[in-house]
Amino acid sequence: MSLQLVRRFQKRLEDAVQFGGTRNETSVRGAFQGLLTEWAEAQSDPLRLVPEVGYRPPGQKNTVYPDGTLKDALQQPRGFWESKDEADTLDHEIEKKFAKGYPRDNILFEDSRTAVLIQHGEEVRRVPMDDAEALAGLLTTFFAFEPPQVTEFRRAIEQFRAEMPHLLGVLREAIAAAGDNPDYRRELGAFVELGREAIDPEFRAKDAGEMLIQHILTGDLFRSVFDNAQYHEDNNIAQQLGRLADTFYKGQIKRDVTGRTRRYYGAINAAAAQIADHHEKQRFLKVLYENFYRAYNPAGADRLGIFYTPGEIVRFMVAATDALLDRHFGKALSDPGVEILDPATGTGTFITELIDYLPRNRLEHKYAHDLHCNELALLPYYIANLNIEATYAQKMGYYAEFRNIVLVDTLDNTGFGVASAQESLFGGVSAENLERVKRQNARPLRVIIGNPPYRANQANENDNNKNREYREIDRRIKETYVAASRAQKTKLYDMYSRFLRWATDRLKDDGIVAFVMNRSFIDSRTFDGFRKVAAEEYTHIYVIDLGGDVRANPRLSGPRHNVFAIQTGIAIAFLVKATPTKRRRAEARAQPAVIEYVRRPEMDTARQKLEWLATTPFEDVDFERIRPDAKHNWIGQAEHGWEEFLPVADKQTKQAKVEGQEQAIFKLYSLGVVTARDEWVFDFSKRSLGGKVEYLTAYYNSQMGGSYEDDRVIKWSRAVKSKLLKGVIFGFHADKIVRALYRPYQLLEFYYDENLNEMQYQNRFIFPEGSDKNLLIAFNSFNNVRWDCL
Repeated sequence: MSLQLVRRFQKRLEDAVQFGGTRNETSVRGAFQGLLTEWAEAQSDPLRLVPEVGYRPPGQKNTVYPDGTLKDALQQPRGFWESKDEADTLDHEIEKKFAKGYPRDNILFEDSRTAVLIQHGEEVRRVPMDDAEALAGLLTTFFAFEPPQVTEFRRAIEQFRAEMPHLLGVLREAIAAAGDNPDYRRELGAFVELGREAIDPEFRAKDAGEMLIQHILTGDLFRSVFDNAQYHEDNNIAQQLGRLADTFYKGQIKRDVTGRTRRYYGAINAAAAQIADHHEKQRFLKVLYENFYRAYNPAGADRLGIFYTPGEIVRFMVAATDALLDRHFGKALSDPGVEILDPATGTGTFITELIDYLPRNRLEHKYAHDLHCNELALLPYYIANLNIEATYAQKMGYYAEFRNIVLVDTLDNTGFGVASAQESLFGGVSAENLERVKRQNARPLRVIIGNPPYRANQANENDNNKNREYREIDRRIKETYVAASRAQKTKLYDMYSRFLRWATDRLKDDGIVAFVMNRSFIDSRTFDGFRKVAAEEYTHIYVIDLGGDVRANPRLSGPRHNVFAIQTGIAIAFLVKATPTKRRRAEARAQPAVIEYVRRPEMDTARQKLEWLATTPFEDVDFERIRPDAKHNWIGQAEHGWEEFLPVADKQTKQAKVEGQEQAIFKLYSLGVVTARDEWVFDFSKRSLGGKVEYLTAYYNSQMGGSYEDDRVIKWSRAVKSKLLKGVIFGFHADKIVRALYRPYQLLEFYYDENLNEMQYQNRFIFPEGSDKNLLIAFNSFNNVRWDCL
């Protein structure tokens, strides 16, 4: 593979010289840059070549700009590349660059004829670039090198992860002991009230304690990366947490924590000191955030769906939204009064990109009045605030506080107003965050843009890591997307559906929702109700399908073909409301939304997709006009007349109350039984099954009034947890053991009981007593890989 890459480069170089007629640096540098980029991506741990990014050598104040910097997944520099041309004397140029402070650990110089590799300040290889094998050997040595400071950084992170359980234990014990301190109790009460209003109605003192731990552990992180020792004193949320910390975080506790984190923050400080480019500093901070949060709370990181949005996607979405504002409303993102919200800002990627994008002469007003963002978790909230303020200061040349970032759970904020009776609950700094919520809710948003956090469902009930419920938003989904759907709705309450529903309701009048998200909304049957309703609620829908659905196409690789390097396919959607909502709904059936769709080639790599986004203006995208069929399919529409046939079964007939409304062959249909505990309620032996169920019911009954967190004994699913809380006693009944067909041809003994079967669906009507004989037709759904039936 390495020789193939080199020979491909040699051919590109030959073409560049032949058609360009010269070997100057500008003409030939692109060929070698392409080789380094391809080689970097082919590594088992992919690397990234960053062109002309600023680097500050350790101990020096000046910044140098190598032609390329090789960075790893932790955003650490692994090597550097400098290109010269035939008019230069290569050795002389090397001396000049080192005199300016260019790094010496691992740097490759080349002039399209000769390549020179220097490591630890010594020349280790010099090869002619027309010798493919020699050049491949040099590159192998170059890419395998890990500078000492990078090694130390990795070790510091591993040590920090190992220390985390102890740190958490020390801090949690200290917080528990602080409960006897009246100053702590007073400050805690004020902060818990803030949390209940802005974050979660069920926010508790325990949640405040965990936020306090994050606050304590990240103070040095921000000081290291942004040289901002005052941030924790300036930010309104940090001030409240700081007062809490001051009541107990001192003396031996503080010495213990700082002693165990010194190496970690020292390594961060050393790494951050070398980063001169602000955008690269943001990338570095995002990596630190992900590593810190996954060490601190792995389940929370999974639930929050931590994924970094590539800059190419963010920049494309911002520019495309600007183009659509002009096309549909004659407006621009920079216009005063065009208010923009990122409802799940994470580390502030979209807002910082907007600051970079907006013209400097309009930015002061936009920054103060028209840019808004929300974040639920404390650590990314801090990082976003820092990123936004640092980006603004870099562009404008002076610092200004960003007062439009809110610590709030967007999906809970559905009233778009705060009752005045609640205002008296807040005092001190808590009032500032509340005022920000109220101010944002009063604004007429024109654009909602971002990357909502994604996680459909937990893999295992025993993980106790479910997405939380949102009563109001879930009610709206049920009234709209679910009511219009013909499908099973298991995953229609995922975070993407919720944010789409929230954004549609929040936008109210003319405006645009721009989200990057799971591509399931395009063709999944689960989202047929969304497709129907969206065509009624919006006037124009633009979809850019980036593919990368590894589960649907085993030829794809997540790291290679998916722009997020994950298994789930990705798409970008722009939904435009160009008429008032009430009028639009009245006209929707006669005039459905105009739907424009484009898909990138299935086998394009992630890099090719990102390059396409980076180089293609939205106005040049070759969209295809989509006309949904009667089932609200946008793509993959069947070319047959089956829709005219009488269905075997459908939801409307199943729910029909009046004779004559039935429009299907069968009225009753059902999924098979979902047990959520197959290993307990299926067995080859009736005797063995009875013994298992007796043990299970006895253990369940013993937990009345106690804790049910020990999942080594019983699988605590939603229904079983609910029945335990209600005091429902389980009993064993031998007559409930029946014969059942299992996956799909194995005949087993089955304990058919509503208490130990998570969902029986309609089977209780098909087989009322379990042993009743009945005839049925059973089949495997086209999108299922397993088949459970009675």
